[in-house]
Order: sequence, then C-alpha cells, then structure tokens
Amino acid sequence: MDLASPSLGAIRRTTAVDTVRARISLAVELGMLAPGQRLPAPDETARAFEVSEMSVRRAYRSLVDDGVVVRRRGNGGGTFIADAPLSGSGDGIDAYRADSAHVHALIDQRATLEAGLAAVVAGVASARASAEDGAAVPAAVAPAPPDRFSRLDELVALMGSVPDWAGFREADTAFHAELALLAGLPGATELHHRVSHELYAYFIPYRIDYLRASNDEHALLVDALRAGDPARASRLAFDHVAELHDSMYVGLPHPPH
Repeated sequence: MDLASPSLGAIRRTTAVDTVRARISLAVELGMLAPGQRLPAPDETARAFEVSEMSVRRAYRSLVDDGVVVRRRGNGGGTFIADAPLSGSGDGIDAYRADSAHVHALIDQRATLEAGLAAVVAGVASARASAEDGAAVPAAVAPAPPDRFSRLDELVALMGSVPDWAGFREADTAFHAELALLAGLPGATELHHRVSHELYAYFIPYRIDYLRASNDEHALLVDALRAGDPARASRLAFDHVAELHDSMYVGLPHPPH
C-alpha cells in the first residue's frame, strides 16, 4: 500500500453526517454508549470527530428520528442515548464495517511508526543524559531542555480528568502528535500524521473507564521515554497501538440483530 496515497476506504464515499451517525450508532450497539448517557455538546463532538458542528447537529437530529437518541430540554437537558435505543442501520454503518481490513492495516502501520518514533525519542533522552554525565556523545546532541516531556505529562493528566470520550479523544490525538514531534524527524512526523488522521476517522465513542485504562499505558510510555530506555519505550508504544486490533469496533463482537 502506498502510504502517500489517499485512502479508498468505503467511508470516503460517506457524508460527514452519516459518519457521525454511524460512529454513535456503533458505540450504542457495542455497549460503549449506554441508555441514558448524555452525548457531548455538538461543538465538542465536532472537534473529536474532526467534522463541522453543523454536521453533528444534523446527525443528532437524524439519530432522534431513528430512535437512537432523545432530546431533553430545560436544566440538565441535551442529547441522550434513548432508554431502549433502536439498532442503527444505513450506508454509514455498512461503510465502517466494509472497511475492517483497511482499519487493521492502518493499525499495523501506526503501531510500527510509533514504535520507531518512541525508540528515537528515548534514544535521544539517553544520549542527553550521558552528555550531562560527561560521557562522550555525538556533538550534534544538544543539552536537554529542562522539561522536554512536560507537554506529555500535561496531556496524561488531562486525559485522567476529562469527563467523557470527546475530551479524551482531543487530548489523545495531541499526545501522539507530540510524541512524533519529539523525535525531530519531519518526514516521519508527517507520515505519522497522515496515518493517524486516517485511523482517527474510524474511532467510535468509548466508555470513559476503558479510556482511563488506556491512559495508564500513556503514563508508562512517558516513564520509559524519560528513562531513556528505547527498547521498553518502543515495545510500550507498539503494544498500545496494536491493541486496537481487539478494542476498536473491528475487533469487538457485534450483537446479533
């Protein structure tokens, strides 16, 4: 597969409104969004799904018509998963299911990229630590900035406090982008952005407790990077992404209709 080429996945032929509908419907079907659970405000969902706010508003209205969600007014109002949500259907969900093999390929590509990037970042941290200890290191290795990993720390803390999947998804995207930037390899960073951006188009809402567990892996990765341990950092980064083969919608069993 040519990584520089645009995807030919089925969702490329699906409207933004239908992709939002499909992602929420799949999350309901798989038990990631429970009856009575409140959906984020349209602007928050728009940022998490990288679509327009108008597309989200239209998708929410369509999901009301489908019996998947309900609207409540007044204090504490908003858009909520229906008490007995109907199963979603339509071209959007079919497109996501049709792209299963493509999603698995993207997971492999991103896992391999992040493993290499994490090893580079940890290797640089190790070289800088050696430089500070007075050991002989390449002249190109500069003194370490005082808080090189502080942005990753901030994002781990943020993911530990956000109330729902929309805020988590924004912070998670920023975390992995920051990891790629720290490697200092513009070409690899650009490739990582393209693969990650395409894979993010297939993420569905998840329970916040599941996401919190995923964030524990982020914290372990930062520890390995800071310790300058390339092998451990690489393995943690690879396993963190490769686990998506089982935990994304493509790896979860769909209930019978």
